[in-house]
Amino acid sequence: MSDADEVFGSEFDNDNDFLDEGFVGDETTEEGSTLALFEGDAGGLSLEQRRTLVVLLKNRFISAGQNPTEWRVIRENPLPIKARLNDMFLDLHLDVQHEVAFKRQAASDGGGKEFPTLLHDIAYTREETILLVFLRHRFQSERASGHEDVTIERDDLITHVASFRPAHATNRSGDESRATNAVDNLIKAKVLIRTNDTSRLRVSPVIAVLLPLAKLTELWEWLMNENGTEPATTDDDHRSADLGSQAPTTIEREVRV
Repeated sequence: MSDADEVFGSEFDNDNDFLDEGFVGDETTEEGSTLALFEGDAGGLSLEQRRTLVVLLKNRFISAGQNPTEWRVIRENPLPIKARLNDMFLDLHLDVQHEVAFKRQAASDGGGKEFPTLLHDIAYTREETILLVFLRHRFQSERASGHEDVTIERDDLITHVASFRPAHATNRSGDESRATNAVDNLIKAKVLIRTNDTSRLRVSPVIAVLLPLAKLTELWEWLMNENGTEPATTDDDHRSADLGSQAPTTIEREVRV
């Protein structure tokens, strides 16, 4: 999971904090108007806020680039949506710099797991992890050079994964299939975005949320140690590392159950 900075660092003691501001359980926004959308509706969110909440629940994250309407709604007034998520033992996290909002399972103050869970973590595959680290480096390098739109060739991704193949590997067909599946899975996860050119993909800013610099450095150093070299700072050195068949799954993704 991402270690993105939390915009909201504390829980509210009770619902009255929201009731006083008209966030929770307030069926009217002004005299003569109502938020009810159907018979018996006791909800306290507007239509736009409800739609935004549904999109956030159905997806790993929402971003300004892919969900401009939902991002605007949640950015302008995150507290009502945060309150609804908190009721389900989830928390809302905003990365304003990269314009990404995502949910995460809430943890108790004591670090226990006594809360009922709607989400759980599953590890990325070896090939997906290789690609995530590579994409994070590419994103960071391109953004540092002033490029807002970071793209990459699909074939370059497949070739990059192949460069990590152990020297003794013999099942090249299986390796290529897993690399192709890894690219497809990152597209499904919206880390990579299709463009009008079928051979070219856009790197979503969410990569910076998935892999903050601290986690990137940790994985980078591990890759270099596995390769028996000192940590480097270029993508060419990164290409030469060999993860082997038992790569640690140190990056996790949140999924709905």
